[in-house]
Amino acid sequence: MKVVNLKQAILQAWKERWSDYQWAINMKKFFPKGATWDILNLAEALLEQAMIGPSPNPLILSYLKYAISSQMVSYSTVLTAISKFDDFSRDLCVQSLLEIMDLFCDRLSCHGKAEECIGLCRALMSALNWMLRCAAFYTEKFKEMLDQVAAENQLKMCLERLEKLLGSTKNRALIHIGKLEETSSWSTIEQSLIKLGENLSSLSNPQLRSQVDECISLIKSIPTMLSAHSEQLNKTGFPTVHAVVLLEGTMNLTGETQPLVEQLMMVKRMQRIPSPLFVLEIWKACFVGLIESPEGTEELKWTAFTFLKIPQVLVKLKKYPQGEKDFTEDVNCAFEFLLKLTPLLDKADQRCNCDCTSLLLQECSKQGLLSEAHMTNLVAKRTADREHAPRLKSAENANIQPNPGLILRAEPTVTNILKTMDADHSKSPEGLLGVLGHMLSGKSLDLLLAAAAATGKLKSFARKFIKLNEFTKHISGEGSKAASVRALLFDISFLMLCHVAQTYGSEVILSESSPTGEVPFFETWMQTCMPEEGKILNPDHPCFRPDSTKVESLVALLNSSSEMKLVQMKWHEACLSISAAILEILNAWENGVLTFESIQKIMDNIKGKVCSMAVCTMAWLVAHVRMLGLDERDKSLQMIRQLATSLQSENTLQFYNERVVIMSSILERMCADVLQQTATQIRFPSTGTDPIPYWNLLPPKKPIKEVLMGVFTKVLEKGWVDSRSIHIFDTLLHMGGVYWFCNNLVKELLKETRKEHALRAVELLYAVFCLDMQQLTLSLLGHILPSLLTDSSKWHTLMDPPGKALAKLSVWCALSSYSSHNKGQASARQKKRHREDIEDYISLFPLDDTQPSKLMRLLSSNEEDPNVLSSPTDRSLSSSLSASQLHTVSMRDPLNRVLANLFLLISSILGAKTAGTHTQFVQWFMEECVDCLEQGSRGSILQFMPFTMVSELVKVSTMSSPKIVLAITDLSLPLGRRVAAKAIAAL
Repeated sequence: MKVVNLKQAILQAWKERWSDYQWAINMKKFFPKGATWDILNLAEALLEQAMIGPSPNPLILSYLKYAISSQMVSYSTVLTAISKFDDFSRDLCVQSLLEIMDLFCDRLSCHGKAEECIGLCRALMSALNWMLRCAAFYTEKFKEMLDQVAAENQLKMCLERLEKLLGSTKNRALIHIGKLEETSSWSTIEQSLIKLGENLSSLSNPQLRSQVDECISLIKSIPTMLSAHSEQLNKTGFPTVHAVVLLEGTMNLTGETQPLVEQLMMVKRMQRIPSPLFVLEIWKACFVGLIESPEGTEELKWTAFTFLKIPQVLVKLKKYPQGEKDFTEDVNCAFEFLLKLTPLLDKADQRCNCDCTSLLLQECSKQGLLSEAHMTNLVAKRTADREHAPRLKSAENANIQPNPGLILRAEPTVTNILKTMDADHSKSPEGLLGVLGHMLSGKSLDLLLAAAAATGKLKSFARKFIKLNEFTKHISGEGSKAASVRALLFDISFLMLCHVAQTYGSEVILSESSPTGEVPFFETWMQTCMPEEGKILNPDHPCFRPDSTKVESLVALLNSSSEMKLVQMKWHEACLSISAAILEILNAWENGVLTFESIQKIMDNIKGKVCSMAVCTMAWLVAHVRMLGLDERDKSLQMIRQLATSLQSENTLQFYNERVVIMSSILERMCADVLQQTATQIRFPSTGTDPIPYWNLLPPKKPIKEVLMGVFTKVLEKGWVDSRSIHIFDTLLHMGGVYWFCNNLVKELLKETRKEHALRAVELLYAVFCLDMQQLTLSLLGHILPSLLTDSSKWHTLMDPPGKALAKLSVWCALSSYSSHNKGQASARQKKRHREDIEDYISLFPLDDTQPSKLMRLLSSNEEDPNVLSSPTDRSLSSSLSASQLHTVSMRDPLNRVLANLFLLISSILGAKTAGTHTQFVQWFMEECVDCLEQGSRGSILQFMPFTMVSELVKVSTMSSPKIVLAITDLSLPLGRRVAAKAIAAL
């Protein structure tokens, strides 16, 4: 007999009382055309027939159970069919539906196409909503007080199934994907939750009540199921934070605070550091910096960094979401810990000759980082502690001025000076001169500059001085008084700018190009004529060769016995002509036209009135000496010596002594390198100037590789980086170059065979890499890792622990570079360094996919497994399609190319037929990625991972968890959701 439709077939089976297997055989005879039962909606048809009466039809239900067990119908169609039943008053029917769910709810799976897996996610959401409506219905019944016991039993059954369904992480992950796929269904679930919550009050049974609560909170936790991270509670020291703060304090005082804040937050998140310990580590680094900074300007820089900049950094950290905790509580807790480190605080107090901690506490309280009560409590504790602190003898103590107090007072002064400098200079040049004279005395210039640098005002400070320097070009008919004021304004502004450029780097002074296109005199002079570290000047450069008539008149002026005239003098022209004039004078002396005495007189004339002339002379002499042979240097060096000795005669222009102090320190820094290279000793008048900090750090006769290894070993033994080592690392990075530096440090890391040493090495190396994170990351991920992973003779070096440590370091560097790179932050210090050319990466990874890259040729091409993704939508997936391509991330960028290629390499290693330590390395790399990521964040480094890699990764035992699949796929993309659903449903 031929049956027309399903309904008839089912009815006939019931009439003739077929057994379940008999029914299945007959059904397959009736519908031989290869139509799938899901398309025919078999599950729904069976349920419809079974649920006609007040109680379910057991025979038809047995057919459904058989169909489920023999996989005639898919789980998703059964769940969808169940969720269409809505007459909850038929208790027995509901009960039998819940029993059917028991058959498979704790082991849902789907091995079909991606579309079917997404279907399962949707069906799960409908089933969840159905169960919530069911629970709500039974809690309503409680209010009616009719049959409490029956309602309680029914509710119990329903909640048991709910708990079972939500108890599996896999189910929750699938619901998570469903929620993103179909937001409307999720909102109906939320409404059902509200309804169930409203009825809770009517439940008298506490056990049931807690069960309902449990289910509600489980459902509410689904959207955030990826963001929970545990903190590290077994450690107290965090060398990375320490080193990042030290690096910033010694090398980047003028930098903006935001990049530092983001870098610190990055470290806090990657290393999962609890907030109080994080803040404590920042303070510890500040105190260590205060204690170990070299005397003079460095000490002032550190004081400004600690008391002015770090509180600002904490104010910004406070704005980051902290969870439930209050940031001021964390700061208070950090200070409580800090007060226990009495020897550290005592040493800092001794160095600064004041109660540093109390000053800091007051500063934090002003910034709203500490409550009044906490501050008073902490200050009282520290004051009591200080009673027992070792005291300096009062005589020694008397002449140490406490820097912290001075710096805190200097900060408002900076603002006032900036206001004064804004006024019209032509109205009262004398008044302005008085202000500047004040700035020059004693330590005040360095104090003001340090305070300005730490509060981000140094750039505007420098701009004001450049404007003042430009102002002195304009000469109207002037008397001798006005002329001397103008000469002094020129000289002081010139000296201050030189001093700023030498102390804080020339980037602070350079302006963004002005629309008028005229570059101020000082900027021109600084870029072309001023010697700096790593800058080679050409003494024959046209900038040193001005108009010959001006040169002749200047030579005559310097050589005349009368005093230098000031009226109508164009100082900027004199400064540009002086180099050519000195060349003339030097030639005359070489040829015996001038005597040593006249040279002495000329040099005295040069530095006699306006010190800037001496600075310009020295700049040219330094460039000139470098070009001379050994036997030709003598007379030039003698001239340098003449400039360096102090002038004996009386001087008529005011503030001379103050100006000479700044001049001497500028000259000393200018010629330090040349004097070292020519092995010349010159004693500068040590009027209050300190030795040049962090200069000449490398031992003369030792290969730099040994120095690098030595410094790294020492730092590793100590467990933290000190500022001197940071400077040595920086010098070595300049000298050896990025690849050399990175490669040798990675080799050192791979020698560590003890777990805790390897971890400490990573924490320290990451901090050292902060010297130039972008370039070092490109080297590490673009050259060093691929060569380790593709060369089987090097695989043994990737064993645990060093291999695991290297994976950690690679992920940390990749994440930091990627996040800061997207915001386009490179500190001024890194901009100076030679940028590695993008061409380098283009040859490694060509842009168009037609030509195979060098990297892909290195890999054995393993044939694509055709079954990896088999549905029509999946088949278009090339082996390298990744979320980044769908987000159209630019591949012109070296970092993006390097990341994309690293993930291609990782993907091919996972799919390869041989396994080894390199496979293990890839697994550690991916685990670390999952650990460190801000969960669910779109646009992280994992967007470069090919989609096909997900199914490969799930085969690795430690990676086969639903949470990991959710974490590594980009769920904001429909394709990402399909890939994730497919991988999770198959687990």
